[in-house]
Amino acid sequence: MVTIVHASAIVDDGAVLGEDCRVWHFVHISAGARIGARCSFGQGVYVGNDVCIGANVKVQNNVSVYDAVTIEDDVFCGPSMVFTNVYNPRSAVTRKDEYRRTLVKRGATLGANCTIVCGTTIGRHAFVGAGAVVNRDVPDFALMVGVPARQIGWMSRFGERLNLPLTGDGEASCPGSADRYVLSAGSVSLVDA
Repeated sequence: MVTIVHASAIVDDGAVLGEDCRVWHFVHISAGARIGARCSFGQGVYVGNDVCIGANVKVQNNVSVYDAVTIEDDVFCGPSMVFTNVYNPRSAVTRKDEYRRTLVKRGATLGANCTIVCGTTIGRHAFVGAGAVVNRDVPDFALMVGVPARQIGWMSRFGERLNLPLTGDGEASCPGSADRYVLSAGSVSLVDA
């Protein structure tokens, strides 16, 4: 499989891109970036040096993936969503040695225009709604909305809302895939995964 890079894109020498990637208009991928196979980068995307991106990641238009961000496989980054890497930035104060690492785990969705404050971990298959501001860790399968983001439910890995309470115990099936999920002690797990 061949990686396609649009003529207007810049991929710095040293960047590693896996097979079958798509790099569209006006993208800039920095020299230190490490990117897996089958990724797509929409118009106007920037990828920093200290960035690791897994396989099958979709980064939509106008997203900047700054240094100290790790994105695992199968993550969706919606249009114009925002990563940060300095918690308390000031133009007159250099804080490059204070970057806080951000981890987005496998299968998560980061909705359009959401903001992920640095130093947080987004759990596996979590779903961050459009415009939300995440300023603390997000559990696996959690559905997060609002400013600041708060959990309002649980999502399946198929991207369907699960009929589970926020707390306590319960079981539910995904309406789209029929996969079964269990809520116990405040966390959701996929049965037979």
